[in-house]
Amino acid sequence: MKILILGAGKMGSFFTDLLSFDHEVGVLEKDPRRLRFIYNAVRMQSPEEIREFGPELLVNCVTLNHTTEAFEEVLPFLKPACIISDVASVKTNLQAFYKTCGLPYVSTHPMFGPTFANLGKLEKENTIVISEGDYLGKIFFKDLYDRLKLNVFEYTFEEHDRVVAYSLGIPFASTLVFAATMVHQDAPGTTFKRHMRIARGLMSEDDYLLTEILFNPRTPRQIERIQQELAGLQDMIRRKDTEAMKMYLAELRKKIES
Repeated sequence: MKILILGAGKMGSFFTDLLSFDHEVGVLEKDPRRLRFIYNAVRMQSPEEIREFGPELLVNCVTLNHTTEAFEEVLPFLKPACIISDVASVKTNLQAFYKTCGLPYVSTHPMFGPTFANLGKLEKENTIVISEGDYLGKIFFKDLYDRLKLNVFEYTFEEHDRVVAYSLGIPFASTLVFAATMVHQDAPGTTFKRHMRIARGLMSEDDYLLTEILFNPRTPRQIERIQQELAGLQDMIRRKDTEAMKMYLAELRKKIES
C-alpha cells in the first residue's frame, strides 16, 4: 500500500519507521531539517508532490493545532478513494471536518505518546480506534496495533472525549499543580525525582496540546474532583485524624489495585 505521512516529528517518524518496511511510504514535511532523519521513504516538501505519489492512505501526524489545516492543504492532491486518518490526542474539531471532507476516514489515538513511552517496546500500552469511520481503515489500524501488542479499544468520538478528560485531564492538571508549587531540592527523594521526570516530560509537550486537553468541556469536572479530594485530605491533616487517614489510605489502595 502507498501511505503518506504528514509531518516528520516524533509521531511522524515513528509511523514512518513502523510502516516503511511493509509499505511504500512517503513523508511530507516542510522543515528540511526534520527530513534528515527519514529513511526508507520518499521525502516531500510540497503538497504538489503528493499527486505523483498517489497515496491510498494518509496518516496526519502534524502538531495538533495544525491538523485540520494540514488536511485542507493536501486534499486537492488526493485521489477520491484515499483514506485519510489522524492520530490526534484531541478530536474536538475533527469529527465535523471528517463529515464534510468527502473522503473516507479513520481516526485513532495511540495513548502511549512519544514523550513517555518506549516506542521500541509498547506491549501493554493502549490505543483507541474511533468507531465512526471507514471499515477498511479501521481494520488496517487494528491489525497494525495488534502486531505491536497494544490493547486496542474502540470508542465513538463522544466516548473518546470523555476518556481523554479523565485519563489525561486529571494527570495533566495534577502535574501542573506539582510544577507550580515546586521548590528546588538539593537532595530530592526518589518520589520527588520521579514526579520531576513526569513534570519535565509533560512540559516538553506542545502548548496547544496541553491547552486543548485542559479546555476539553469535560475536564473542569475532573479538576473539581481533585479539588474535593484535596479539601478532604487537608481537613484530615488539619485534624490529625489517624483513623480517618488509615481508612482513606486503605480505600485508595483498593482503587489502584482494581
